[in-house]
Amino acid sequence: MITRRDTARLLAGTAATAALGRPAWAADKVVKVGADLSLTGADSENSIRIKNGIVMAIDEANKDHAVKGYTFELSTLDDGTATAGQYDPAQAATNARKMVSDQDIVAAVGPEMSGAGKAMAPILSQGDLATITPSSTNPDITSPKFAEQYRPAGKPIYFRTVTTDAFQGPNMANFMAEKLKIKSVYILDDSGAYGVGLADAYQGQIEKKGVKVLGRDRLDPKAADYTTVLTKIKALNPDALYYGGVGQAGTKLAKQAYDIVPAMIKAGGDGVYGATFLTGVGFPAAEGWYATIASPHLTDDSKAKTFVKEYTARWGFAPTDYAITAYDATLVIIDAVKRVAATGKPVERSAVRDAIQSAKVHTIQGVVSFDANGDLADRTVSVFQIKKDLNGKPDDVSAQYHYIEVAPQV
Repeated sequence: MITRRDTARLLAGTAATAALGRPAWAADKVVKVGADLSLTGADSENSIRIKNGIVMAIDEANKDHAVKGYTFELSTLDDGTATAGQYDPAQAATNARKMVSDQDIVAAVGPEMSGAGKAMAPILSQGDLATITPSSTNPDITSPKFAEQYRPAGKPIYFRTVTTDAFQGPNMANFMAEKLKIKSVYILDDSGAYGVGLADAYQGQIEKKGVKVLGRDRLDPKAADYTTVLTKIKALNPDALYYGGVGQAGTKLAKQAYDIVPAMIKAGGDGVYGATFLTGVGFPAAEGWYATIASPHLTDDSKAKTFVKEYTARWGFAPTDYAITAYDATLVIIDAVKRVAATGKPVERSAVRDAIQSAKVHTIQGVVSFDANGDLADRTVSVFQIKKDLNGKPDDVSAQYHYIEVAPQV
């Protein structure tokens, strides 16, 4: 289990590694890649794993001279705050302005959370700074319906190496209706952009599948006690509970749900997938929860074998699937810089953005390419269930989350 002291040590180590990478040769130009992650608060453990994936891609590019004449440098910003206890949209907006003001930053990875993404996207658009998120799934940010709000300068600048909740929520609804055979469900969300959007998408599809929604409530992520709503759910006796949200509310919900509705089917999105959920909830309360991720399951894929081995050896714990989507996102940026540099034109934001838009990059998850809005072409959603593995560490995602299958697509 990662302690606060371990977290500080790891952050210091990754920052130093990214800064050192490979000493810039005299003739090299420095290209900065930004990163916005939620390194403070409830999601910090997941964020560290994601950041490590980015660092590995940067270090490999510098070591291998991936772009002749250029050295990559990582500039990481934290959108989590102690006051919020998780990601903070206001801090995310501040980070976006910092990135935009640094003209050496030609592209970015992140943010991790959709609430941060909604705050950052308009600012990044005005600054013509493309970002690739490895885990942010709210569909509004890239939807043409909200283009005026989230990309006021016109061109898409928000790209993804995961699919959106327009598929994550409905595909899980399909799985629960078709595979788990539920007939009724109660839905909760944590009031955040991600949680509300995911729960909305899930509810729309689960109702289409003929499953009765017995109710829906919104949790205050800062509240300590959810027993009132859980007692109400117990009285209604649905077949399942579905939660849309991230770890701050999710860990408390899971602990208390174990006490009040221990036998009920419980499920959520990628907000209940990861080391943060495992350590925050613990066993036996975490046992049995279903979770989805908005990508193929990668850590057990043969194509990821070398990466997983090197990652684990370097950091002392296994990567998550989103550590791989972060690594892949960084590869896309490196490829974009390489293609721009090959033209002889200056490696500037607008050119890098255009190169990202036209990307067809071979990565661990397959060929990454984007549609006209910046969304990933692949719409795979993977389903897991937490089952305690006594041979694995309690916070080891690869050991404690057992892969089931790809969710039936809408």
